[in-house]
Amino acid sequence: MEANEKDIIARAVAGDQTAYRMLYQVYEKAVRGRVSGYFHWKADIDDVVLESFQKAFAALPSFDQTREFRPWLLTIATRTALDHLSSIQREDQKKEGSSSGSPQLTDYTPEEEIINDEVHSRLMGFIDELPSLYKDVMIKYMIEELEYEEIAKELDLELNTVRTRIRRGKQHLAEMMLRGEVE
Repeated sequence: MEANEKDIIARAVAGDQTAYRMLYQVYEKAVRGRVSGYFHWKADIDDVVLESFQKAFAALPSFDQTREFRPWLLTIATRTALDHLSSIQREDQKKEGSSSGSPQLTDYTPEEEIINDEVHSRLMGFIDELPSLYKDVMIKYMIEELEYEEIAKELDLELNTVRTRIRRGKQHLAEMMLRGEVE
């Protein structure tokens, strides 16, 4: 990390709002580029970019300045995108379950379907590469969109074990995506 960036981070930790704005301006495009492939709605991308910076800025006092800032920030962005994607999928499933035969607001154009299929295929590729310890739990969580309690019951696991495996599974996914191991 260059000295100037370290100074900016130190100023941000000390509460300097200008330093926060500088970090945002420098890295906003990189974060937006990282998360844009997961969503087809600009509003979702904007939400994830904002939430990523909020999380990073909240965690900035604990950031290890011997590490590079950009990869740390992009890891946060990837994890935030995965969480947001899971949230969207759960909401869509709930809407589909409560529809009464009326047209869906979630009907997609052919282009949007292709994008959704590509995102889904990429995600499945990454999940398939997870260690088996996390793979089953992540499929149930991210693809089947089951709640933690349902996963614990189906897999005959303790609830805390499910929580831990999901958290670690998300970490593995984020790391694989950062390295681009699966295309």
